[in-house]
Amino acid sequence: MQGDACKLPFEDETFDVVTSNYVYHNIPSSDRQAILLETLRTLKKGGTFAIHDIMSKVKYGDMQAFVQKLKDMGYDDVKLVDTTSGMFMTKWESTWMGLSGSAILMGRK
Repeated sequence: MQGDACKLPFEDETFDVVTSNYVYHNIPSSDRQAILLETLRTLKKGGTFAIHDIMSKVKYGDMQAFVQKLKDMGYDDVKLVDTTSGMFMTKWESTWMGLSGSAILMGRK
């Protein structure tokens, strides 16, 4: 389905799971945190999410503050996991592949 990631064509709480792998940094936007919130709007209560992207400060702003914002909004088990520290790739590999700042934002609504 083709659509606008900034205004998804789905009702609130439509999906049980939301996942993405290296997509959001390609969406032209000055506020990617707003795109994340729009995505999470479509997640059902109790649903889980895992969004993997280049979540550098330049592209996403302060993601630690965003994690806290989600927790304050009632999301559970929210974590931002660095994927450049050896779990998925090394720092050198992330730099070589242009993926510095890669992380997975995960949790439950």
